[in-house]
Amino acid sequence: MGRPVNAVHVVLPGGVDDPAAPSGGNVYDRRVCDGLAASGWTVHEHPVPGAWPYPTATDLDRLAGVLATLPDGAVVLLDGLVAVAAPDVLAACTPRLRPVVLAHMLFGDADPDLRPGEARVLRGAAAVVTTSHWCRRRAIEAYALPPAHVHAAPPGVDPAPPAPATAAGTRLLCVAALAPHKGHDLLLDALDTLTGLPWSCVLVGSPERDPAYAARLRAHPVADRITFAGVRTGGGLDAAYDAADLLVLPSHGESYGMVVTEALARGIPVLATDVQGLPEALGAAPDGTVPGLLVPPDSAALADALRRWLTDPGLRERLRQAAQARRGGLTGWAHTADQVGAALSPLAR
Repeated sequence: MGRPVNAVHVVLPGGVDDPAAPSGGNVYDRRVCDGLAASGWTVHEHPVPGAWPYPTATDLDRLAGVLATLPDGAVVLLDGLVAVAAPDVLAACTPRLRPVVLAHMLFGDADPDLRPGEARVLRGAAAVVTTSHWCRRRAIEAYALPPAHVHAAPPGVDPAPPAPATAAGTRLLCVAALAPHKGHDLLLDALDTLTGLPWSCVLVGSPERDPAYAARLRAHPVADRITFAGVRTGGGLDAAYDAADLLVLPSHGESYGMVVTEALARGIPVLATDVQGLPEALGAAPDGTVPGLLVPPDSAALADALRRWLTDPGLRERLRQAAQARRGGLTGWAHTADQVGAALSPLAR
């Protein structure tokens, strides 16, 4: 007899594969589904369209209909974007299914109105998988979850050739949807104090998440020195990294920050805010050297760090060496899928 095949039903946001709306969460979901399948799992995908995490009654009915079709005892991995706003739907199916919530972030931290539902969903799940160790600690603390039921599976990253650096390090890159929580306004305010120095800055990210915010960025006094590149994926995103000396991520919060490891995979140092999971993503070289700079989420701190980067050749060289060394310690998506699989396996038996 052959080895029993584990099966998992994965409930995904409806736009998980939409190339016009890329996100770290969508990439994570896709790579984990593909990785589980490659490692021998039978993966049944169930994309559920809706205005998650603020669903309409129709959205909730659609989710309930999907769950009703699943066989008794099925292991169900639900993207937290869908799950946290549907506590009643999940409570109704929990007695016959084995739900596991994939928490890309804690939505209750961003919107207190979502906390009660998120608490019910996470406490009622058979297990929770978080996309960073920081998020695991935060979930356990925020919702008094049993630590043994919460598993961290940080994102992987694809290997990439080193990006060619310029001596002056003037090419700045930010990869993030144009939305207030990503902190682009802090970056532009910082750059507005550095107009006497040579630099260029490319913002890669969709302006559709918050068009009013994107319009304010385009009206910023320093906007004439900014390239608003829009959405880039595949080769276009690779080209943006290859043309960068420093990745800047000025977010107010990130459970992890996949663009950080995407930059490090190319040996590009990172300037990021010292919030939530970003220090975890940045990590350290084998000798303990941090391959970038971590600063508080304010424009003055960003400006100071950028000035140091742009005016100190020794600092640039140290950070580049650390980024190259950190490159070798990054793990791929197969490792992430294995970690998710390890959390699911006890429930699939």
